[in-house]
Amino acid sequence: MKNSLLTLVLFSMMLSGARAQQPDGLPATAPGFPALKDSLEKALALKDPIAAAGLLSRMGHECYHLGYYPQALDYHLQAGQLYRKEQQWALLAQNLNDIGTLYYYSRQPEAARNQYNEALALYTRAGNFTGMAQTLGSIGHLCEKRQDYDSAAYYQHKALALFGRATDPSGIAKIYENLGSIHEDLERYDSAFHYFNKSLELNILQHNNLATIEIYNNLGDILRKTGRAAESLPFTRNALHLALQAREEYQLSSAYRDMARAFNLLGRNDSAFHYGELSRESLLNIYSRESGKQLSVIQAMYDTGKKDREIAGLRNSRNMAIFLVIGALLLVTLGVLVISRQRLRIRNAALLRMQEQQQFRTRTELLQLQEENLKQELETRSKVLGAHTLHIIQKNQLLEEVRQKLETMVNDERRDQKKQLRQLQQLIHQNFNHDQHWDEFRSIFEQIHQSFFDKIREYGVALTQNDLRLVALLKMNLSSADIAVLLGISQDSLRVVRYRLRKKLQLRQGESLTAFIQSI
Repeated sequence: MKNSLLTLVLFSMMLSGARAQQPDGLPATAPGFPALKDSLEKALALKDPIAAAGLLSRMGHECYHLGYYPQALDYHLQAGQLYRKEQQWALLAQNLNDIGTLYYYSRQPEAARNQYNEALALYTRAGNFTGMAQTLGSIGHLCEKRQDYDSAAYYQHKALALFGRATDPSGIAKIYENLGSIHEDLERYDSAFHYFNKSLELNILQHNNLATIEIYNNLGDILRKTGRAAESLPFTRNALHLALQAREEYQLSSAYRDMARAFNLLGRNDSAFHYGELSRESLLNIYSRESGKQLSVIQAMYDTGKKDREIAGLRNSRNMAIFLVIGALLLVTLGVLVISRQRLRIRNAALLRMQEQQQFRTRTELLQLQEENLKQELETRSKVLGAHTLHIIQKNQLLEEVRQKLETMVNDERRDQKKQLRQLQQLIHQNFNHDQHWDEFRSIFEQIHQSFFDKIREYGVALTQNDLRLVALLKMNLSSADIAVLLGISQDSLRVVRYRLRKKLQLRQGESLTAFIQSI
């Protein structure tokens, strides 16, 4: 569903600890991991377990958003033990949801579901509708990622009802977004667009810029998937504008990438390449910033370990020296790994960019060739249909001339020829209404105007073969005189036939029959 550039983005975000979408779990990261460590030490010294648990939870969030899932899980488990001991059930339920999210991203869905179930039980016992709804949304998200879409939709609708009881528009907007994602996975793009649009309206009312940016990107993605790349551009531009205002690098990179895709689909490869470059530059900025954060956390962890080693070193100076050397080597090794990984990402990004340029050129050439072939084929078929129609008109004109001459002969005084001449006249007249070339004409017509007869029957269920012939001739924009000749009837009879066809098609008085046929 995503191209190679998106795959690189997701892989890089996982490696560098970038933010990922999650089922209503772990909030956005807050700066200052070393400060959190200092505050935790003070809370433990003051024997304040609730404050310590809160700090452990925040440290878990920090590690989660930097991709250190095992360390994040350890902090959340410590926080959960303190909340249980102090019987802080609401805080415990929230922490259980965070643990469930970590298990989900650690590819342990069963363990994640157990955490969500326990959190749901605690919120239910407390009558906390908002907490229940958030947990149900997380369960629904988990089911969606396991491709159990029926269960996913069931839990999302239950969450939607609970958010409604709690009068929580932000929560309702999130559930609408989740429902849109489910329908998008099922390729029900109309339903997906409907739910994403409802989520967008609520997020705009709540001034939730980050969620609004994500929804604009989702709406643009739906339009691109349904072949409406030009219509997707306004949505993606809105996302880009908001991302620039809010300085959201992740969303900015995504918006640039979506702009590149849209212009690629429209065949404007210069613009596609321009926005692809902007997306790549934005990613490099993210990598640099995340590397700084990683080094900060590593330094904080190292400093904490260093303090512990200094305490132990008071008892054994030799062990202290060994620990310090090991810690320094670890820090240097991690720094080298971070730098090497950064260089590898840059090289891979350049290689991918070259590959995508080649793909752009190949797709453009292929589309141009296909378009030229289709034009030539359509032109050939149109010429065949025109020639065929002209042949029928000429034949019918000839038959009409013969019929008129025969009629003159019938009116002559030579009575002995009347019977045979009248039979010949009747045979020519029947030839007008039972043209042997009609099937061939209809076959060629349907090749040029595909499914036209099926569509016209939707407006009139009782159309006869003669009605369909008249409709086809009107679609070809022939004059009334030519149509009368082709059908073998007079102009007056043609007006009667047109009137009856208007009634079958239920056209209003004053509405043009020819304009209606041309619009189909």
